[in-house]
Amino acid sequence: MGWFVFLLVVVAVVAGAFWAKKHFRNEIERAKRINRANRQK
Repeated sequence: MGWFVFLLVVVAVVAGAFWAKKHFRNEIERAKRINRANRQK
């Protein structure tokens, strides 16, 4: 039973990572651009 719970957690983490990557890619790109601009000052 323990391995089944572990498997569920792994699947949830992977699915969450894929969803976050799809959803927040634009936010991450904008944050990177802002950080780069701030560093150049």
